[in-house]
Amino acid sequence: MNVREKLIHLHHCRGIGWKSIRKVLAHDPTLQNLYDWPLNTWQEILPLTSPKLQLFFKDLHSLDMVTLTKQYSENKIECMTIMDEDYPFLLKQIFDPPWVLYLKGQRTLLRESPALGVVGSRKPSSYGKEALNLILPPLIHKGYVIISGAAAGIDALSHEISLKEKGKTIGVLGGGHFHIYPKENIPLTLEIMKKGLLLSEVPPGRRPEPWMFPMRNRIISGLSQGVLIIEAKRNSGSLITAEYALEHGRDIFALPGNVTSELSLGCHLLIQDGAKLVFQASDIDAEMSRELT
Repeated sequence: MNVREKLIHLHHCRGIGWKSIRKVLAHDPTLQNLYDWPLNTWQEILPLTSPKLQLFFKDLHSLDMVTLTKQYSENKIECMTIMDEDYPFLLKQIFDPPWVLYLKGQRTLLRESPALGVVGSRKPSSYGKEALNLILPPLIHKGYVIISGAAAGIDALSHEISLKEKGKTIGVLGGGHFHIYPKENIPLTLEIMKKGLLLSEVPPGRRPEPWMFPMRNRIISGLSQGVLIIEAKRNSGSLITAEYALEHGRDIFALPGNVTSELSLGCHLLIQDGAKLVFQASDIDAEMSRELT
């Protein structure tokens, strides 16, 4: 196995996460000794609880990667590692870029720009839906790649508008490709895989867990030059994406709304903190065009 294949295997092992893989690579950048270290050496490298370490060690020496790789190939799922030449430049610059991405669809979309991340409420108001239908089409017609989380609400609507307008869209899953969540979005994700790109940091066979969704948000921001927030409550997950966008140095755009609406409170707080108030496509295009020139 080459270093790329070893990294993909390491990424499949349960019991470890992003930080653990970073520590392994720090000890052995080429992963030459990956299968040679005994359990006590792994105990020195990774500060894991005994159950997690045992689980990791078991997967490292028992996972059938040949069968898994064949299964992915049969389902037209590709693996992209941080070592690959076409790994997205912007994503690679963030503090914690995914070691491996699992892709189905048009891989080349990851190299296109401008790219706009769009997030918002999972239960948007009619105002939020109307605003999104007003703002996105002109940007799509100008070639913007629309990136969102393939979740319910604003995420799904963003992808639907992109597909309807024959635009380019990327869906970022919280879990693996074989476990789409929510299930009612399966028809949408199938369409994204055919006409856009559906990706995940999580191996295809892994079911989504709550902690995966905030981690997914950093990928939406990391792939985008700017992020648009359409309706968000004070503690909305969309604000996590906005925090990542701020950390990544991305443009942050927010839709204003009714001052009495809880759904608009998050956006109003973002605007107070310096996010650009937007109510039409040109507000976003003017700002992002300056950034790209």
